[in-house]
Amino acid sequence: MSRPPLPPFADETAAQKARAAEDAWNSRDPARVALAYTPLSEWRNRAEFITGREAIEAFLTRKWSRELDYRLIKEVWAHAGNRIAVRFAYEYHDDSGNWFRAYGNENWQFDAEGLMERRIASINEHPIAETERKFHWPLGRRPDNHPGLSDLGL
Repeated sequence: MSRPPLPPFADETAAQKARAAEDAWNSRDPARVALAYTPLSEWRNRAEFITGREAIEAFLTRKWSRELDYRLIKEVWAHAGNRIAVRFAYEYHDDSGNWFRAYGNENWQFDAEGLMERRIASINEHPIAETERKFHWPLGRRPDNHPGLSDLGL
């Protein structure tokens, strides 16, 4: 299964890959998201180590059952060959209505077919007031005219 754009990445194709990942994660569909990874993809997400699509799907199912009204923006930081580094921020609330914004960096490595074989994520988050939210679009894909991270000063 091929997942274009394929490495080696140029500025435009790295940005396309990051936007495709953002769109998939904003769907909050664990099965859809897991298909972007190799069957034995390796993850480090905060302090959790995950291997394989099945484990990725289970992780995302747990994540989005706790992180409600999740909205994410990704931005390419750097790329070379089959690797892309992105920075991201996302907002969500818990089941008590408390809002949070998480910030982080991800390092991605892709196989020749464009599937992610390695994802290393470092993430920090903090509580925010609902009035401090910056991500205001209907659930799902971020509209093309919604500001990105740099535009929002994040």
